Amino acid sequence: MAITAADVKALREATGAGMMECKKALTECNGDMAEAEKYLKEKGLAAMAKRAERATTEGRLFIRQNGNKIAVVELTCETDFVANNADFIAVGEKLLDVTFEKGYTKVEADHEAILEPLKVSIRENMKVAKVEVIDVPSDAVGSFYVHSDKKTGAVVVVKGSTADAVKTFAYDCCLHIAAFTPSYLSKKDVPESYIAEQKEIFKAQMDQDEKMAGKPENVKEGILQGKINKHLAEICFEDQMFVKDDKKTVTAKLAEVGKEAGATLSFATAKLFVLGK
Repeated sequence: MAITAADVKALREATGAGMMECKKALTECNGDMAEAEKYLKEKGLAAMAKRAERATTEGRLFIRQNGNKIAVVELTCETDFVANNADFIAVGEKLLDVTFEKGYTKVEADHEAILEPLKVSIRENMKVAKVEVIDVPSDAVGSFYVHSDKKTGAVVVVKGSTADAVKTFAYDCCLHIAAFTPSYLSKKDVPESYIAEQKEIFKAQMDQDEKMAGKPENVKEGILQGKINKHLAEICFEDQMFVKDDKKTVTAKLAEVGKEAGATLSFATAKLFVLGK
């Protein structure tokens, strides 16, 4: 019996199972809708749509380097219990495997196919929320770190040298990013709209400060700019005080390590990854 698109759609609406699962069920059951629905229920595929509506706020980050590529996979689920399940972790590693094997740079059908059996067996909503791949140039060092909670991670690529000192520095930068969660790499990356918004906030705070009353406008402007500069230094990675040396900024430490390695260093990538963001 020929299986039509209308048949597949009707079964999907009745069970909530995926299109491919519905087509397979109808084929196995010779087009009998009732038998196909029963087939899907027995396989645990029915009612998947209802589960798909449930929030996936738990999960894990999986990060791995393979040659000149660093892959990041974000796999989410409903509960922390499942996030710590050995099968869930194994699937995360398989997602990294296929990412490298196929050269993927975003979520693809193969990723979803790997996850589907686990969703069926555990009966919890899960998503491959992110797949990202970062290149490491030949004259660069790549490093990564995943925090113990598996929900925060960082990837750093430092260009200019592959010396051991640079490798250590790149890893320390990953630790820094995970600890201090900077919003931007440098001041030049901060949108003007964000700076304007912060100026308005600081202005409002100053207007309510009795100590500001009567001060000349040029003095107020200087104070305002000082507040902006301090704020930017707090949220921009390169201007933060380095996690392993709080007397130096990240930029100053970069120059120091570059001098030790006999090279001019720069950041090709310095990125924070947080589950759900």
